[in-house]
Amino acid sequence: MSDQLPALQIMVTLLAAPLCVIIRHARGAWALAMAANTVAFVVAILLLLQVLDTGVIRYAVGGWAAPSGIEYYIDTMNAAVLVLVSGISALVLLYAFKSVEKSIPHAKHYLFYSAWMMCITGLLGIVITGDAFNVFVFLEISSLATYTLISFGSDRRALTASFNYLVLGSVGASFILIGIGFLYAATGTLNMVDLAQRIPDSESQRSVLVAFSFITIGVLIKSAVFPLHAWLPNAYTHAPVAVTAFLAGTATKVSLYVLLRFFFSIFGKDYSFGQLLLSGVLLPAAVAGFVLMSLVAMFQNDLRRMLAYSSVAQIGYIVAGFSLASQSGLTAGIVHIINHGIVKTSLFMAVGCILYRVGHAHTPSLDSLIRRMPFTSVAFIVSGLGLIGVPLTVGFVSKFTLIGAAMERGWWLVAGLVLISSLMAVVYIGRVIEVLLFRRARDSGPEPSGMREAPVSMLLPLYVLLAAGLYFGINGGATLEVAGQAAAQLLGGYQ
Repeated sequence: MSDQLPALQIMVTLLAAPLCVIIRHARGAWALAMAANTVAFVVAILLLLQVLDTGVIRYAVGGWAAPSGIEYYIDTMNAAVLVLVSGISALVLLYAFKSVEKSIPHAKHYLFYSAWMMCITGLLGIVITGDAFNVFVFLEISSLATYTLISFGSDRRALTASFNYLVLGSVGASFILIGIGFLYAATGTLNMVDLAQRIPDSESQRSVLVAFSFITIGVLIKSAVFPLHAWLPNAYTHAPVAVTAFLAGTATKVSLYVLLRFFFSIFGKDYSFGQLLLSGVLLPAAVAGFVLMSLVAMFQNDLRRMLAYSSVAQIGYIVAGFSLASQSGLTAGIVHIINHGIVKTSLFMAVGCILYRVGHAHTPSLDSLIRRMPFTSVAFIVSGLGLIGVPLTVGFVSKFTLIGAAMERGWWLVAGLVLISSLMAVVYIGRVIEVLLFRRARDSGPEPSGMREAPVSMLLPLYVLLAAGLYFGINGGATLEVAGQAAAQLLGGYQ
Protein backbone atom coordinates (compact mmCIF):
# COMPACT_ATOMS: atom_id res chain seq x y z
CA MET A 1 0.00 0.00 0.00
CA SER A 2 2.85 2.41 0.76
CA ASP A 3 3.89 2.25 -2.91
CA GLN A 4 0.48 3.63 -3.95
CA LEU A 5 0.43 6.60 -1.57
CA PRO A 6 1.07 9.18 -4.35
CA ALA A 7 -1.98 7.94 -6.26
CA LEU A 8 -4.13 7.89 -3.11
CA GLN A 9 -3.19 11.52 -2.44
CA ILE A 10 -5.24 12.56 -5.47
CA MET A 11 -7.81 9.80 -5.93
CA VAL A 12 -9.47 9.97 -2.51
CA THR A 13 -10.61 13.59 -2.78
CA LEU A 14 -11.28 13.29 -6.52
CA LEU A 15 -13.73 10.42 -5.95
CA ALA A 16 -15.34 12.24 -3.03
CA ALA A 17 -16.40 15.19 -5.25
CA PRO A 18 -19.00 13.34 -7.39
CA LEU A 19 -20.08 11.23 -4.40
CA CYS A 20 -21.05 14.45 -2.56
CA VAL A 21 -23.37 15.28 -5.47
CA ILE A 22 -24.81 11.78 -5.55
CA ILE A 23 -25.54 11.87 -1.81
CA ARG A 24 -27.34 15.25 -2.12
CA HIS A 25 -27.47 15.50 1.67
CA ALA A 26 -25.84 18.38 3.55
CA ARG A 27 -24.45 16.50 6.55
CA GLY A 28 -23.68 13.39 4.54
CA ALA A 29 -21.71 15.41 2.00
CA TRP A 30 -19.81 17.18 4.77
CA ALA A 31 -18.99 13.88 6.51
CA LEU A 32 -17.77 12.35 3.25
CA ALA A 33 -15.66 15.41 2.42
CA MET A 34 -14.24 15.45 5.95
CA ALA A 35 -13.34 11.75 5.80
CA ALA A 36 -11.70 12.07 2.37
CA ASN A 37 -9.72 15.14 3.40
CA THR A 38 -8.54 13.45 6.60
CA VAL A 39 -7.26 10.50 4.57
CA ALA A 40 -5.47 12.91 2.23
CA PHE A 41 -3.84 14.60 5.22
CA VAL A 42 -2.64 11.29 6.66
CA VAL A 43 -1.26 10.27 3.26
CA ALA A 44 0.57 13.61 2.98
CA ILE A 45 2.21 13.09 6.38
CA LEU A 46 3.29 9.58 5.41
CA LEU A 47 4.77 10.89 2.15
CA LEU A 48 6.70 13.61 3.99
CA LEU A 49 8.11 11.09 6.47
CA GLN A 50 9.04 8.75 3.62
CA VAL A 51 10.79 11.53 1.68
CA LEU A 52 12.73 12.68 4.75
CA ASP A 53 13.77 9.08 5.38
CA THR A 54 14.54 7.71 1.91
CA GLY A 55 14.70 10.67 -0.46
CA VAL A 56 12.78 11.64 -3.58
CA ILE A 57 9.75 9.55 -4.64
CA ARG A 58 9.02 9.09 -8.37
CA TYR A 59 5.72 7.37 -9.11
CA ALA A 60 4.80 6.32 -12.66
CA VAL A 61 1.05 6.76 -13.15
CA GLY A 62 -0.48 3.65 -14.72
CA GLY A 63 2.93 1.99 -14.86
CA TRP A 64 4.01 4.12 -17.84
CA ALA A 65 7.57 5.25 -17.15
CA ALA A 66 8.59 8.89 -17.63
CA PRO A 67 9.12 10.79 -19.85
CA SER A 68 6.59 8.98 -22.05
CA GLY A 69 4.12 8.57 -19.19
CA ILE A 70 2.95 10.93 -16.47
CA GLU A 71 4.77 10.73 -13.16
CA TYR A 72 4.27 12.13 -9.68
CA TYR A 73 7.46 13.62 -8.27
CA ILE A 74 7.71 14.17 -4.49
CA ASP A 75 10.64 15.77 -2.70
CA THR A 76 10.90 17.65 0.59
CA MET A 77 9.49 20.86 -0.89
CA ASN A 78 6.24 19.57 -2.28
CA ALA A 79 5.80 16.98 0.48
CA ALA A 80 5.76 19.86 3.01
CA VAL A 81 3.27 21.79 0.85
CA LEU A 82 1.05 18.69 0.59
CA VAL A 83 0.92 18.49 4.39
CA LEU A 84 0.18 22.20 4.68
CA VAL A 85 -2.61 22.22 2.07
CA SER A 86 -4.36 19.03 3.16
CA GLY A 87 -4.01 19.87 6.87
CA ILE A 88 -5.44 23.37 6.56
CA SER A 89 -8.24 22.10 4.34
CA ALA A 90 -9.20 19.42 6.89
CA LEU A 91 -9.27 21.90 9.78
CA VAL A 92 -11.26 24.48 7.84
CA LEU A 93 -13.73 21.81 6.73
CA LEU A 94 -14.37 20.97 10.39
CA TYR A 95 -14.77 24.69 11.04
CA ALA A 96 -17.08 25.08 8.02
CA PHE A 97 -19.75 22.72 9.35
CA LYS A 98 -21.38 25.48 11.44
CA SER A 99 -20.14 28.45 9.45
CA VAL A 100 -21.65 27.22 6.18
CA GLU A 101 -25.01 26.53 7.80
CA LYS A 102 -25.42 30.24 8.48
CA SER A 103 -24.05 31.65 5.23
CA ILE A 104 -25.15 29.24 2.48
CA PRO A 105 -28.67 27.91 1.74
CA HIS A 106 -29.09 24.37 3.05
CA ALA A 107 -30.10 23.02 -0.36
CA LYS A 108 -26.73 24.01 -1.83
CA HIS A 109 -24.48 22.49 0.84
CA TYR A 110 -23.75 19.30 -1.08
CA LEU A 111 -22.67 21.37 -4.11
CA PHE A 112 -20.46 23.48 -1.87
CA TYR A 113 -18.64 20.44 -0.46
CA SER A 114 -18.34 18.89 -3.91
CA ALA A 115 -16.66 22.07 -5.19
CA TRP A 116 -14.40 22.02 -2.12
CA MET A 117 -13.27 18.48 -2.94
CA MET A 118 -12.54 19.45 -6.53
CA CYS A 119 -10.56 22.46 -5.33
CA ILE A 120 -8.41 20.47 -2.91
CA THR A 121 -7.88 17.80 -5.60
CA GLY A 122 -6.61 20.42 -8.00
CA LEU A 123 -4.31 22.01 -5.43
CA LEU A 124 -2.82 18.66 -4.36
CA GLY A 125 -2.45 17.66 -8.02
CA ILE A 126 -0.52 20.83 -8.87
CA VAL A 127 1.90 20.11 -6.04
CA ILE A 128 2.47 16.41 -6.64
CA THR A 129 2.62 16.15 -10.43
CA GLY A 130 5.91 15.91 -12.28
CA ASP A 131 4.36 16.81 -15.64
CA ALA A 132 4.23 20.45 -16.78
CA PHE A 133 0.97 20.11 -18.73
CA ASN A 134 -0.70 18.45 -15.76
CA VAL A 135 0.23 21.50 -13.68
CA PHE A 136 -2.08 23.46 -16.01
CA VAL A 137 -4.79 20.76 -15.90
CA PHE A 138 -4.88 20.64 -12.10
CA LEU A 139 -4.60 24.43 -11.98
CA GLU A 140 -7.80 24.73 -14.03
CA ILE A 141 -9.58 22.16 -11.86
CA SER A 142 -8.74 24.09 -8.69
CA SER A 143 -9.47 27.46 -10.29
CA LEU A 144 -12.93 26.53 -11.60
CA ALA A 145 -13.81 25.10 -8.20
CA THR A 146 -12.48 28.24 -6.51
CA TYR A 147 -14.63 30.53 -8.66
CA THR A 148 -17.63 28.45 -7.64
CA LEU A 149 -16.75 28.52 -3.94
CA ILE A 150 -16.35 32.30 -3.96
CA SER A 151 -19.71 32.75 -5.69
CA PHE A 152 -21.46 31.01 -2.77
CA GLY A 153 -21.01 34.22 -0.72
CA SER A 154 -24.25 35.66 0.62
CA ASP A 155 -23.39 39.17 -0.61
CA ARG A 156 -24.16 39.84 -4.28
CA ARG A 157 -20.69 41.31 -4.58
CA ALA A 158 -19.40 37.74 -4.27
CA LEU A 159 -20.55 37.12 -7.84
CA THR A 160 -18.65 40.18 -9.05
CA ALA A 161 -15.56 39.13 -7.11
CA SER A 162 -15.83 35.63 -8.55
CA PHE A 163 -16.19 36.98 -12.08
CA ASN A 164 -13.21 39.31 -11.70
CA TYR A 165 -11.13 36.42 -10.40
CA LEU A 166 -12.34 34.26 -13.29
CA VAL A 167 -11.21 36.86 -15.83
CA LEU A 168 -7.79 37.47 -14.28
CA GLY A 169 -7.36 33.80 -13.40
CA SER A 170 -8.12 32.81 -16.98
CA VAL A 171 -5.56 35.30 -18.24
CA GLY A 172 -2.97 33.87 -15.85
CA ALA A 173 -3.80 30.27 -16.80
CA SER A 174 -3.64 31.13 -20.50
CA PHE A 175 -0.18 32.63 -20.07
CA ILE A 176 0.96 29.49 -18.25
CA LEU A 177 -0.48 27.23 -20.99
CA ILE A 178 1.18 29.26 -23.76
CA GLY A 179 4.47 29.09 -21.89
CA ILE A 180 4.21 25.32 -21.49
CA GLY A 181 3.42 25.06 -25.21
CA PHE A 182 6.61 26.94 -26.09
CA LEU A 183 8.57 24.69 -23.74
CA TYR A 184 7.22 21.62 -25.52
CA ALA A 185 8.07 23.13 -28.89
CA ALA A 186 11.63 23.81 -27.73
CA THR A 187 12.32 20.51 -25.98
CA GLY A 188 9.78 17.91 -27.17
CA THR A 189 8.87 16.84 -23.63
CA LEU A 190 6.53 17.82 -20.80
CA ASN A 191 8.13 15.83 -18.00
CA MET A 192 9.66 18.32 -15.54
CA VAL A 193 12.84 16.33 -14.89
CA ASP A 194 13.32 15.86 -18.63
CA LEU A 195 12.62 19.55 -19.25
CA ALA A 196 15.33 20.57 -16.80
CA GLN A 197 17.84 18.38 -18.64
CA ARG A 198 16.89 19.44 -22.17
CA ILE A 199 16.43 23.21 -21.76
CA PRO A 200 20.18 24.08 -21.54
CA ASP A 201 20.90 22.15 -24.78
CA SER A 202 17.80 23.25 -26.67
CA GLU A 203 18.42 24.74 -30.10
CA SER A 204 15.36 27.00 -29.65
CA GLN A 205 16.60 29.24 -26.85
CA ARG A 206 14.30 32.02 -28.04
CA SER A 207 11.31 29.73 -27.50
CA VAL A 208 12.64 28.93 -24.02
CA LEU A 209 12.89 32.65 -23.27
CA VAL A 210 9.32 33.25 -24.47
CA ALA A 211 8.11 30.30 -22.39
CA PHE A 212 9.88 31.67 -19.32
CA SER A 213 8.27 35.08 -19.79
CA PHE A 214 4.74 33.75 -20.24
CA ILE A 215 4.99 31.32 -17.31
CA THR A 216 6.44 34.01 -15.04
CA ILE A 217 3.59 36.45 -15.70
CA GLY A 218 0.93 33.74 -15.41
CA VAL A 219 2.20 32.42 -12.10
CA LEU A 220 2.61 35.92 -10.66
CA ILE A 221 -1.06 36.63 -11.45
CA LYS A 222 -2.14 33.38 -9.80
CA SER A 223 0.05 34.11 -6.77
CA ALA A 224 -1.37 37.65 -6.38
CA VAL A 225 2.10 39.20 -6.39
CA PHE A 226 1.97 43.01 -6.40
CA PRO A 227 0.93 44.67 -8.73
CA LEU A 228 -0.93 41.67 -10.21
CA HIS A 229 -3.06 41.19 -7.10
CA ALA A 230 -6.28 42.95 -8.15
CA TRP A 231 -8.44 39.82 -7.85
CA LEU A 232 -7.51 38.98 -4.26
CA PRO A 233 -9.00 41.70 -1.97
CA ASN A 234 -12.59 41.39 -3.20
CA ALA A 235 -12.41 37.60 -3.47
CA TYR A 236 -11.26 37.29 0.15
CA THR A 237 -13.74 39.89 1.39
CA HIS A 238 -16.96 38.63 -0.20
CA ALA A 239 -16.48 34.85 -0.31
CA PRO A 240 -17.91 32.74 2.53
CA VAL A 241 -15.45 33.16 5.37
CA ALA A 242 -14.66 29.43 5.49
CA VAL A 243 -13.66 29.64 1.82
CA THR A 244 -11.51 32.69 2.51
CA ALA A 245 -9.75 30.89 5.37
CA PHE A 246 -9.15 27.89 3.11
CA LEU A 247 -7.87 29.92 0.14
CA ALA A 248 -5.69 32.21 2.25
CA GLY A 249 -3.77 29.23 3.61
CA THR A 250 -3.58 27.14 0.44
CA ALA A 251 -4.30 28.61 -3.01
CA THR A 252 -1.66 31.35 -3.21
CA LYS A 253 0.83 29.09 -1.43
CA VAL A 254 0.44 26.45 -4.14
CA SER A 255 0.92 29.09 -6.85
CA LEU A 256 4.11 30.21 -5.11
CA TYR A 257 5.23 26.58 -5.07
CA VAL A 258 4.74 26.47 -8.86
CA LEU A 259 6.84 29.62 -9.17
CA LEU A 260 9.60 27.95 -7.15
CA ARG A 261 9.42 24.75 -9.15
CA PHE A 262 9.72 26.46 -12.52
CA PHE A 263 12.36 29.03 -11.56
CA PHE A 264 14.69 26.74 -9.66
CA SER A 265 14.00 23.14 -10.70
CA ILE A 266 13.10 23.47 -14.38
CA PHE A 267 14.81 26.61 -15.70
CA GLY A 268 17.43 26.59 -12.97
CA LYS A 269 18.83 29.30 -10.73
CA ASP A 270 21.60 30.30 -13.13
CA TYR A 271 19.17 30.84 -16.00
CA SER A 272 16.41 32.54 -13.99
CA PHE A 273 18.51 34.77 -11.77
CA GLY A 274 21.77 34.84 -13.70
CA GLN A 275 21.16 35.25 -17.42
CA LEU A 276 17.70 36.83 -17.08
CA LEU A 277 18.31 38.90 -13.94
CA LEU A 278 14.90 37.91 -12.56
CA SER A 279 15.77 39.39 -9.16
CA GLY A 280 15.63 42.82 -10.78
CA VAL A 281 11.94 42.24 -11.50
CA LEU A 282 10.79 40.19 -8.52
CA LEU A 283 12.55 42.04 -5.72
CA PRO A 284 11.17 45.54 -6.47
CA ALA A 285 7.67 44.07 -6.89
CA ALA A 286 7.99 42.15 -3.62
CA VAL A 287 9.30 45.13 -1.65
CA ALA A 288 6.66 47.47 -3.09
CA GLY A 289 4.06 44.85 -2.25
CA PHE A 290 4.89 44.39 1.42
CA VAL A 291 5.35 48.13 2.00
CA LEU A 292 2.41 49.56 0.03
CA MET A 293 -0.09 46.83 0.89
CA SER A 294 0.77 47.12 4.58
CA LEU A 295 0.09 50.83 4.24
CA VAL A 296 -3.27 50.17 2.56
CA ALA A 297 -4.20 47.64 5.27
CA MET A 298 -3.72 50.34 7.91
CA PHE A 299 -6.71 52.27 6.53
CA GLN A 300 -9.21 49.38 6.29
CA ASN A 301 -12.12 49.15 8.71
CA ASP A 302 -13.39 45.75 7.55
CA LEU A 303 -11.36 42.95 9.11
CA ARG A 304 -11.60 40.74 6.04
CA ARG A 305 -10.40 43.46 3.67
CA MET A 306 -7.61 44.42 6.06
CA LEU A 307 -6.39 40.83 6.20
CA ALA A 308 -6.74 40.51 2.41
CA TYR A 309 -4.35 43.40 1.78
CA SER A 310 -2.13 42.00 4.49
CA SER A 311 -2.00 38.72 2.54
CA VAL A 312 -0.63 40.54 -0.51
CA ALA A 313 2.02 42.08 1.75
CA GLN A 314 2.96 38.69 3.20
CA ILE A 315 3.24 37.23 -0.31
CA GLY A 316 5.74 40.02 -0.89
CA TYR A 317 7.91 38.70 1.96
CA ILE A 318 7.87 35.23 0.43
CA VAL A 319 8.79 36.46 -3.05
CA ALA A 320 11.53 38.66 -1.59
CA GLY A 321 13.07 35.54 -0.06
CA PHE A 322 12.93 33.78 -3.44
CA SER A 323 14.51 36.81 -5.13
CA LEU A 324 17.65 36.46 -3.02
CA ALA A 325 18.30 33.18 -4.88
CA SER A 326 20.41 31.91 -1.99
CA GLN A 327 20.11 29.01 0.43
CA SER A 328 19.10 31.30 3.31
CA GLY A 329 16.74 33.38 1.17
CA LEU A 330 14.95 30.32 -0.19
CA THR A 331 14.72 28.88 3.31
CA ALA A 332 13.11 32.12 4.52
CA GLY A 333 10.60 32.11 1.67
CA ILE A 334 9.66 28.47 2.09
CA VAL A 335 9.29 28.66 5.86
CA HIS A 336 7.08 31.74 5.46
CA ILE A 337 4.84 29.81 3.06
CA ILE A 338 4.19 27.38 5.91
CA ASN A 339 4.02 29.93 8.70
CA HIS A 340 1.85 32.43 6.89
CA GLY A 341 -0.53 29.64 5.88
CA ILE A 342 -1.01 28.80 9.55
CA VAL A 343 -1.32 32.39 10.80
CA LYS A 344 -3.58 33.80 8.09
CA THR A 345 -5.94 30.82 8.20
CA SER A 346 -6.35 31.17 11.96
CA LEU A 347 -6.96 34.93 11.60
CA PHE A 348 -9.71 34.44 9.04
CA MET A 349 -11.22 31.67 11.16
CA ALA A 350 -11.33 34.08 14.12
CA VAL A 351 -13.00 36.69 11.90
CA GLY A 352 -15.50 34.02 10.85
CA CYS A 353 -16.37 33.39 14.49
CA ILE A 354 -17.03 37.12 14.89
CA LEU A 355 -19.20 37.17 11.79
CA TYR A 356 -21.11 34.13 13.04
CA ARG A 357 -22.18 35.88 16.27
CA VAL A 358 -21.93 39.60 15.56
CA GLY A 359 -23.01 39.58 11.93
CA HIS A 360 -20.31 41.94 10.66
CA ALA A 361 -16.54 42.51 10.82
CA HIS A 362 -16.53 46.30 11.04
CA THR A 363 -13.63 47.05 13.39
CA PRO A 364 -14.91 50.25 15.10
CA SER A 365 -18.11 48.43 16.15
CA LEU A 366 -16.36 45.59 18.01
CA ASP A 367 -16.03 47.48 21.29
CA SER A 368 -14.71 45.32 24.16
CA LEU A 369 -15.59 42.14 22.27
CA ILE A 370 -13.33 40.16 24.57
CA ARG A 371 -16.03 40.36 27.28
CA ARG A 372 -18.56 38.66 25.00
CA MET A 373 -16.30 36.40 22.92
CA PRO A 374 -13.15 35.82 24.97
CA PHE A 375 -11.87 32.71 23.17
CA THR A 376 -12.32 34.22 19.72
CA SER A 377 -10.72 37.50 20.77
CA VAL A 378 -7.71 35.76 22.33
CA ALA A 379 -7.26 33.65 19.20
CA PHE A 380 -7.33 36.74 16.98
CA ILE A 381 -4.86 38.58 19.22
CA VAL A 382 -2.35 35.71 19.37
CA SER A 383 -2.60 35.10 15.62
CA GLY A 384 -2.25 38.83 15.01
CA LEU A 385 0.95 38.88 17.05
CA GLY A 386 2.18 36.04 14.82
CA LEU A 387 1.42 38.11 11.73
CA ILE A 388 3.40 41.02 13.16
CA GLY A 389 6.33 38.74 13.98
CA VAL A 390 6.50 38.96 17.76
CA PRO A 391 9.13 36.60 19.29
CA LEU A 392 7.93 33.06 20.08
CA THR A 393 5.51 33.16 17.12
CA VAL A 394 5.94 31.67 13.65
CA GLY A 395 5.99 35.12 12.09
CA PHE A 396 9.14 35.98 14.04
CA VAL A 397 10.89 32.85 12.72
CA SER A 398 10.08 33.80 9.12
CA LYS A 399 10.97 37.49 9.33
CA PHE A 400 14.13 36.92 11.34
CA THR A 401 15.31 34.41 8.73
CA LEU A 402 14.41 36.76 5.86
CA ILE A 403 16.19 39.74 7.43
CA GLY A 404 19.26 37.60 8.07
CA ALA A 405 19.24 36.40 4.44
CA ALA A 406 18.98 39.98 3.14
CA MET A 407 21.83 41.16 5.37
CA GLU A 408 23.91 38.18 4.25
CA ARG A 409 23.62 39.49 0.68
CA GLY A 410 24.37 43.03 1.83
CA TRP A 411 20.85 44.24 1.02
CA TRP A 412 20.44 46.38 4.11
CA LEU A 413 17.67 48.48 2.56
CA VAL A 414 15.51 45.40 2.04
CA ALA A 415 16.09 44.31 5.64
CA GLY A 416 15.13 47.78 6.85
CA LEU A 417 11.96 47.84 4.76
CA VAL A 418 10.93 44.45 6.18
CA LEU A 419 11.19 46.00 9.66
CA ILE A 420 9.23 49.09 8.59
CA SER A 421 6.41 47.03 7.08
CA SER A 422 6.32 44.95 10.28
CA LEU A 423 5.80 48.19 12.22
CA MET A 424 2.89 48.94 9.89
CA ALA A 425 1.45 45.55 10.85
CA VAL A 426 1.77 46.65 14.48
CA VAL A 427 -0.46 49.60 13.60
CA TYR A 428 -3.29 47.78 11.81
CA ILE A 429 -3.29 44.72 14.07
CA GLY A 430 -2.75 46.84 17.18
CA ARG A 431 -5.73 49.02 16.28
CA VAL A 432 -7.98 45.95 16.25
CA ILE A 433 -6.53 44.66 19.52
CA GLU A 434 -7.16 48.05 21.13
CA VAL A 435 -10.81 47.92 20.09
CA LEU A 436 -11.25 44.31 21.25
CA LEU A 437 -9.62 44.85 24.62
CA PHE A 438 -9.83 48.43 25.74
CA ARG A 439 -12.40 50.51 23.91
CA ARG A 440 -15.44 51.07 26.10
CA ALA A 441 -18.69 49.84 24.59
CA ARG A 442 -21.02 52.58 23.43
CA ASP A 443 -24.00 50.78 24.91
CA SER A 444 -23.66 50.27 28.66
CA GLY A 445 -27.02 48.46 28.84
CA PRO A 446 -27.65 44.72 28.67
CA GLU A 447 -25.65 42.55 26.29
CA PRO A 448 -27.11 42.37 22.77
CA SER A 449 -28.81 39.07 22.03
CA GLY A 450 -26.68 36.57 20.16
CA MET A 451 -23.44 38.14 21.40
CA ARG A 452 -21.88 35.06 22.91
CA GLU A 453 -18.96 32.78 22.14
CA ALA A 454 -18.76 30.93 18.82
CA PRO A 455 -19.67 27.21 18.65
CA VAL A 456 -17.11 24.68 19.85
CA SER A 457 -16.91 23.12 16.37
CA MET A 458 -15.55 26.45 15.10
CA LEU A 459 -13.27 27.17 18.04
CA LEU A 460 -11.65 23.71 18.14
CA PRO A 461 -9.95 23.82 14.71
CA LEU A 462 -9.07 27.47 15.32
CA TYR A 463 -7.22 26.58 18.52
CA VAL A 464 -5.51 23.59 16.88
CA LEU A 465 -4.02 26.01 14.33
CA LEU A 466 -3.21 28.45 17.13
CA ALA A 467 -1.37 25.72 19.02
CA ALA A 468 0.52 24.75 15.85
CA GLY A 469 1.55 28.36 15.35
CA LEU A 470 2.84 28.66 18.91
CA TYR A 471 4.64 25.31 18.73
CA PHE A 472 6.45 26.12 15.48
CA GLY A 473 7.19 29.62 16.81
CA ILE A 474 8.86 28.29 19.95
CA ASN A 475 10.44 25.31 18.15
CA GLY A 476 11.32 27.15 14.94
CA GLY A 477 13.99 24.63 14.09
CA ALA A 478 11.37 22.06 13.07
CA THR A 479 10.10 24.04 10.08
CA LEU A 480 13.48 25.63 9.35
CA GLU A 481 15.06 22.19 8.99
CA VAL A 482 12.45 21.06 6.47
CA ALA A 483 12.61 24.40 4.63
CA GLY A 484 16.40 24.29 4.54
CA GLN A 485 16.42 20.79 3.09
CA ALA A 486 13.82 21.82 0.51
CA ALA A 487 15.89 24.88 -0.44
CA ALA A 488 19.00 22.76 -0.90
CA GLN A 489 17.11 20.36 -3.17
CA LEU A 490 15.69 23.23 -5.24
CA LEU A 491 19.10 24.82 -5.70
CA GLY A 492 20.54 21.44 -6.67
CA GLY A 493 17.92 20.87 -9.36
CA TYR A 494 16.06 17.66 -10.11
CA GLN A 495 17.65 14.40 -9.04
